[in-house]
Amino acid sequence: MLKMVRGVSTIADAEMVEFKTEAARVLSPYASAMLVDREFALDTVVNQSCLAPGCALIASADQFHPGNGIPVDRVTIDYDSVPEHAREIGAKAMKLLVLWRADESATERQEMVGEFVSRCHAEGLLAIIEPVVRPPRTEAEFEREQAILQAASELSECSADLYKAEMPLGGAGSDEELYEACSELNSKLSIPWVILSSGVAPDLFPNAVRQAVRAGAVGFLAGRAVWSCALPLANSTAAFADLAVPRLIRLGQIVDETLASR
Repeated sequence: MLKMVRGVSTIADAEMVEFKTEAARVLSPYASAMLVDREFALDTVVNQSCLAPGCALIASADQFHPGNGIPVDRVTIDYDSVPEHAREIGAKAMKLLVLWRADESATERQEMVGEFVSRCHAEGLLAIIEPVVRPPRTEAEFEREQAILQAASELSECSADLYKAEMPLGGAGSDEELYEACSELNSKLSIPWVILSSGVAPDLFPNAVRQAVRAGAVGFLAGRAVWSCALPLANSTAAFADLAVPRLIRLGQIVDETLASR
């Protein structure tokens, strides 16, 4: 993502690590938890004590596989991301991305999620799943909103502790349309859930959070909606402090206000 926004052909691993560790330093004082990926940032964030006290660490547990011209065509458990190690370095939870396609095996998805949950729980870690719907490989038709509901019905029964859901309608619509769509999603979920920001325009995300929490969500777990504003700028530290921190603070306020009135 850095290379797309900054307009260069390649980005050094070191620059990616620097960007992510700086995000952790500047944003974690205003976050209840932060998700950190093993490939680029986890060890550095931990070794440099980048997270503020009171901000819990969530470690990634997913292995991304490219294919068919896209960077993430398939996802499996990352067996190099060991729950025992995550616990030892202070993580409180792990997260698994689950790609959901209507024409792929529900049994295989459920078995993968079940294994992930068991691995986490064996080490006293919370298990967070992030189902993201994709068009079928073998069919032309794709109804995204229906797929989000089907994924929720299927995967919320797999004993995970938290469901990281895609925002219905991409966050676009009237308050009541978003509330009704989120209420329908809430009715399919048997575990606590939050919304993710991928697929939602940053300017729409605050109201998406409001309507999701109003309908039953317990919060948000977001990246791009908070820190994407810092990507085009050379001074990431200043951009995080001046642009991303206010966004994160306001999102937290929205959650608190909406929960209090629910």
